[in-house]
Amino acid sequence: MAVSKRIVLRFPKRLVERAIVSRLVKDYNLDFNILKASVTPDEEGLMVLELSGKQGDYDKGIRYLTKTGVRIQSLSQDVTRNEERCTHCGACITICPTGAFELEPLTGGLISMMKSAWLADCV
Repeated sequence: MAVSKRIVLRFPKRLVERAIVSRLVKDYNLDFNILKASVTPDEEGLMVLELSGKQGDYDKGIRYLTKTGVRIQSLSQDVTRNEERCTHCGACITICPTGAFELEPLTGGLISMMKSAWLADCV
């Protein structure tokens, strides 16, 4: 049975220069579509992708990612914003992989969260 899921991958800085995602194709027969990525050498990397293939191959690929040290999160989780940490600076707008935040047009600085958003652990 085929499966297709949208996931968020978080790479610790020790892994950002390794060819991890390409192994999903070579070793696990999976296809991927990168929806958004922010990977900088010597910093944590973030990648949002759609991963598809046979269920068994998908499960093996996810186990490989986890064993390698990549943190995986489903895009089906709701967005949450930590109001105590949020400074309403707008930085999250450009890096949010789901486009969950937007500037308030009237104030130009306050950020509103769209109701249809995905992804947890933001800000």
